[in-house]
Amino acid sequence: MKDSPDLAAFREDIYRLLSASFYPPTVEFLTENCRASLAGLLEQSVPDAARHARDAVKAIGTNLESLAVEHARLFIGPFHLVAPPYGSIYLDEAKTVMGDSTARVAAFYHSCGLQLADDFHELPDHFAVELEFMSFLAFRQREAETVGDRCEVEKYAGLQGEFLEKFLMPWLEPFTSAIIDDGESPFYQALARCTAAFISADYAALKRKSNA
Repeated sequence: MKDSPDLAAFREDIYRLLSASFYPPTVEFLTENCRASLAGLLEQSVPDAARHARDAVKAIGTNLESLAVEHARLFIGPFHLVAPPYGSIYLDEAKTVMGDSTARVAAFYHSCGLQLADDFHELPDHFAVELEFMSFLAFRQREAETVGDRCEVEKYAGLQGEFLEKFLMPWLEPFTSAIIDDGESPFYQALARCTAAFISADYAALKRKSNA
């Protein structure tokens, strides 16, 4: 990931847009052109990820129903899931949802002052939820940078590196590879490549800064 003065201003939006892309697609998802926005942001930080984002823009089409069918086939079911979007499937020995790692993710959210809303019906370790949490941490880092609070900047940068290392990086590769290897959804294949490239680059950048 290239260092730039604007990088911190982009990361919150990149994580937010990636998160939206892994939730079930909506009409707003198709009309807001968020994939093009994602590609534009990535051009300035991770050009390799931007290339895959542009591929996703080309592949998405305009048919919401067909995209929803592909999303369900990959991530929801009711039949065999190509790429289960829950960390516990990959991280826990039992390979089931709501495992020990799910509780640890929820505890990490709580330690940062967050908890899932009562009317939110996804699990804490859903891939999109974890990306949304990273967007929140980046937002808090940007707030601290705005007021010049270096202690808070370092705190939230450290939390992002810790969360990626403990919870997201360990299952990023098997999850995105399952989507890519499926070979039947060009949009989600490109999205998976984009996501893997960005998160890997972002994690490496956070590690470099923490070791500096």
